[in-house]
Amino acid sequence: MNSKRVMIMHHAKLIRYGFTGLLFAATFASGSSLVVRAQEKEKPAATAKKPVDSRRDPFKKYVAPPLVVKKVNAVVVVSPPLIQERIEQYRAQKMAAMNAHLPAPKPTTALLLSELQVVGITRTPRGYAAIVEATPIKLSYVVYPGERFFDGQLVAIEDTRLVFRHETVWTDGRRDRTVETKALRQQSAVEAMTAIKAAPANATVADEKKPEEKAPATDKP
Repeated sequence: MNSKRVMIMHHAKLIRYGFTGLLFAATFASGSSLVVRAQEKEKPAATAKKPVDSRRDPFKKYVAPPLVVKKVNAVVVVSPPLIQERIEQYRAQKMAAMNAHLPAPKPTTALLLSELQVVGITRTPRGYAAIVEATPIKLSYVVYPGERFFDGQLVAIEDTRLVFRHETVWTDGRRDRTVETKALRQQSAVEAMTAIKAAPANATVADEKKPEEKAPATDKP
């Protein structure tokens, strides 16, 4: 009886120890799985690999691509309106000035400096004056120093040229001013021929003497 009791108690201890070991093993396994899962969650963020360009030569040193900076709203020169639009603007300004009882702007304010040709330069009681022709509309105007144009102003009139202050407007609001000159246009052959005045006709007989006036007859005493 005692031996049987000892064997039963021995088997009970073995069963109890085995159950305790299984429980410990299960606990250790679950803890390890939790650690592995936590490491797997952190691994992609920490060890994320960059995509490899398959076209790159693996034997050459890697060179980073150049940084491309996109230009946004590049600053350029503001293009002037067409001649017809400028004429319409001038007419609207003239009408507004007349309604406000103010001096109307001159027609030259609708012209670009590049559209002008200097036809003639003359002296007047007011000083030097110039005759300019607007090539797009084939009209001529008499201008004086200080005359304003669409993109500039007449500064001075010299013997053979006109001096302007040209203004360039940029899209960022900046204005550049430069000096520009225009020489007197050379006359064509037709203009030169029409400008020549006919010379007075010379006398055909230069050495012809005037007839002497006859003295009235006198009676001798």
